[in-house]
Amino acid sequence: MAYLDHAATTPLRPEVVDAMLPFLTGGHGNPSGGHRVAQRAKAALEEARERIAAVLGCAPGEVVLTSGGTEADNLAVKGAARAARDGGTGDGVVVSAIEHKAVLASAERLRTEGFRVGCAPVDPYGIVDADRLAGLLDEGTVLVSVMLVNNEVGVVQDLDTVAAVVREHAPRALLHTDAVQAAPWLDLRGAAAAAPLVSVTGHKIGGPVGTGALVVRPPATVRPEIEGGGQERGLRGGTNDVAGAVGFATALELTAARREAEGPRLEGLRDRLAAGLSALGGVERHGDPSRTVPGIWNGRVGGVESEELLFLLDAAGVQAAAGASCSSGAAEASHVLSAMGVEREAALESVRLSLGHTTTDADVDEALGAIAAAVARLREARKPVRPAS
Repeated sequence: MAYLDHAATTPLRPEVVDAMLPFLTGGHGNPSGGHRVAQRAKAALEEARERIAAVLGCAPGEVVLTSGGTEADNLAVKGAARAARDGGTGDGVVVSAIEHKAVLASAERLRTEGFRVGCAPVDPYGIVDADRLAGLLDEGTVLVSVMLVNNEVGVVQDLDTVAAVVREHAPRALLHTDAVQAAPWLDLRGAAAAAPLVSVTGHKIGGPVGTGALVVRPPATVRPEIEGGGQERGLRGGTNDVAGAVGFATALELTAARREAEGPRLEGLRDRLAAGLSALGGVERHGDPSRTVPGIWNGRVGGVESEELLFLLDAAGVQAAAGASCSSGAAEASHVLSAMGVEREAALESVRLSLGHTTTDADVDEALGAIAAAVARLREARKPVRPAS
């Protein structure tokens, strides 16, 4: 099989499995306990936190371990906004139009609580419009959320520019960035340095599902979403997953160590994939290729509905994803593509092919062959039938 859905989730790295095994098969202590087994678990947990902080460029005490990017986004958006309003700072929240649903849904929840919520538009390449963002900000804005790398089209935002706009027009606002899709491709120590709140997860980088973190740097404060036994400095209750934290730390370190070599390798594979797709004709790529990470290609295959294409690809052993999702049995255009001005018909003919640490030349060859065959079949089926003479 050719697995081209790494932006959804990645296979576990073998080294991550090896690092986790001792804590899955014998290290069963609760790190909140006081006996020796518990303290060994606590030591492993805190060592993992230090390793995570080193890769992310923050202090260990600024790492709040979560169950993944979705929880981290919820904690950042809702937690920071509620803390700011409680402190009398303001009640304005602004998110970009192409955020992950975890951010958009959190913003909508805040709207029901009386917060003023604005949505910053993007240009046809998926880049946040700085001038229009500035127009949404004021002295009462307390949070701005702009994702570093978009999960559908792979476009990279200039977070430093966004941060400068926020400082000028909303000096009290905190900047949050969902860096879940950025972690495989960018050094977050620099790329996300402008944001006091940074969300990351493990399963996009060869780590375990159910692991992640929110960086909470000064001057940011957040109110907890999950309350319990006071874990994570009282910001996220619940018994810590020591094995998960160790696996997450290992995946982050391996990703950082191999990024310099992996980036160009995967960029070459993606470009070869893009060239093969262009040869099919009627293919339009979404996003600015010069500002897209190496592992994501998103585009329209004209004359072919993505749902039908993906069905045939899956049958042929190629796993990919659509630029559209299925909700309540009805195909819906991707909100990301819609925000970029892509018409509904084009959005419903769009697919996302995403590469990662296990992708090979053979995967690209297999995918191109399967896609060419499927596209030819579907286009032929859509040709109008000529009446008999």
